[in-house]
Amino acid sequence: MQTVSTPRVVIIGGGLAAVYTALKLEPHPVVMISPEPLGSGASSAWAQGGVAAAMDPSDSPEAHARDTMRAGAGSVLQEVAEFVTRAARDHILDLSDLGTGFDRDAEGGFIQSQEAAHSVARVVRVKGDQAGAEIMRALIAELRRRASVQVIEGALAVGLESDGAKVSGVYLAPTDAPGTEPVLLRGAAHVLATGGSAGLYARTTNPARIRGQGIGMAARAGARIADAEFIQFHPTAIDVGEDPMPLATEALRGEGAVLINRHGERFMQSIHPDAELAPRDVVARAVYLETKAGNRPALDTRAAIGVAIRSQFPAVTEACLRNGVDPVTQPIPVAAAAHYHMGGVATDLNGRSSLTGLWACGEAASTGLHGANRLASNGLLEALVFARACARDIAGTLTVADAPEVRLGLPSGGTEPDPQAVAELRQVMTDGVGVVRDADGLRRALGRIAVLESLHGQSHLFRNMTATATLIAAAALMRTESRGAHYRSDCPVTAEGPGRRSDLTLDEAVALRSKIFKETAKCIMPLSPT
Repeated sequence: MQTVSTPRVVIIGGGLAAVYTALKLEPHPVVMISPEPLGSGASSAWAQGGVAAAMDPSDSPEAHARDTMRAGAGSVLQEVAEFVTRAARDHILDLSDLGTGFDRDAEGGFIQSQEAAHSVARVVRVKGDQAGAEIMRALIAELRRRASVQVIEGALAVGLESDGAKVSGVYLAPTDAPGTEPVLLRGAAHVLATGGSAGLYARTTNPARIRGQGIGMAARAGARIADAEFIQFHPTAIDVGEDPMPLATEALRGEGAVLINRHGERFMQSIHPDAELAPRDVVARAVYLETKAGNRPALDTRAAIGVAIRSQFPAVTEACLRNGVDPVTQPIPVAAAAHYHMGGVATDLNGRSSLTGLWACGEAASTGLHGANRLASNGLLEALVFARACARDIAGTLTVADAPEVRLGLPSGGTEPDPQAVAELRQVMTDGVGVVRDADGLRRALGRIAVLESLHGQSHLFRNMTATATLIAAAALMRTESRGAHYRSDCPVTAEGPGRRSDLTLDEAVALRSKIFKETAKCIMPLSPT
């Protein structure tokens, strides 16, 4: 195996958290590993709503923190919520200085939307639904001007070199040939910014490559994983048969759009006093149950937004039109879809994982900000705040120095994981670890994940996926209550007192899976052979 050592900081990922970490590490030399051209395969570039920040004089970081904690259903760490919301304004101003074209009013103030579970309008946006794409455009343009940053595109991380206590390198393969013998790259420090896990589900809004591989890599290396069971399902994915599903941003409901069923009836008013702007878990479950009942839920923007949707929300409009839906004259068919992973690699306020030499930020990390239910548009904010935290912490361990460019001789000729195996894994997660869960479904899911891993585990990429899937399902089985996005139909009550965060290693999750597999092996549905 080829081994390459470099004094550069190695950043794994090409989304917002990765790019912002690289910018904040200047002048320290950095090498970024991105499977696609920067930003193109990242969830952050797809983000529609914007960045939550208390920019209005009538708002405050304290109010933002309170909303964050209330939405998180008792599992948010207060010190983290306060740390993040205090920093929010600085990051909005920084992004603006770096060229992000946020929406402004005639006086130059930021135009802000109100989204679910926010007590006021505090989501800074771009052209209604273009925030992620515009932020990434501005940051990538800035990154290309930084001499300290080397970007290697078309390379895919497939594993971490670890002795169980320290990460000393990352194994890389070509994006189009991940089954080849990898190259080992050892850096001065290693930052995991690979995105989340929602693509492990058959119904998802995430890009195709966001399937928990980063979290799985870290878990296989020995990192502790927190809050793995908390997957946020977005209530208004556009239900037109695309994979991934296009997103109808929550900002539409902030502008007055309403949810109706096939009978034209609004169904959220009887469920929650905030109706369409109730916390996401409440709305997602309501939409899911309408779908299960055959009531074909839809988002009706006609009266509230009308023809203005074409200019104010161009991404939503384009997704609708290419599927034969005109949102000006027709309700938008919607369904609940896996959207964001609140869980991930457990980190502290500096972004440090439980493994020396490994930092994590963005959706791959679990910082304690989101608890059991992420407050709308806090995802991009968390990525910014902890990317800077990682950079500052790592910079304190380095000396400024020039470093030669990294030269990798990546081989070719490998294969992707079996597409049928991936499809089966995603269906297992949707069927057994979805919006509504119970013990029987979770146990069956764990058993089927074990079978799939035994059949197709020769692929490191697939084992990374099954590692994360195992952690999610095991943590969901172990949490015998309903809290936020984690809803157990067999345990519908929320436990009294403050919520506890889950904390799990892969070894612990696999031990539970093995025990269940032995008990239920005869009941597992047959799977297709290799």
